Amino acid sequence: MTDCRAGCGACCIAPSITSPLPGMPDGKPAGVACAQLTADYRCAVFGRPERPAFCAGLKPAPEMCGADRAAALAWLTRLEAATRP
Repeated sequence: MTDCRAGCGACCIAPSITSPLPGMPDGKPAGVACAQLTADYRCAVFGRPERPAFCAGLKPAPEMCGADRAAALAWLTRLEAATRP
């Protein structure tokens, strides 16, 4: 997989983001939709300089994205729990 799945947005919901982002100056907690997630589950700041480095570094891959949005949310939620300080 090289492109994000349309209508997914799992990576904008499941992980925590500790750096500031537009609309969320303190970052976002895990499981909370990013303020930049659009109604059709796309990133409003994709490709823009204000997009956090964490987001830009997260690349879609078969093991992360799974077969559907639910699988991607579950995988990223498990990863978040496993890497929580």
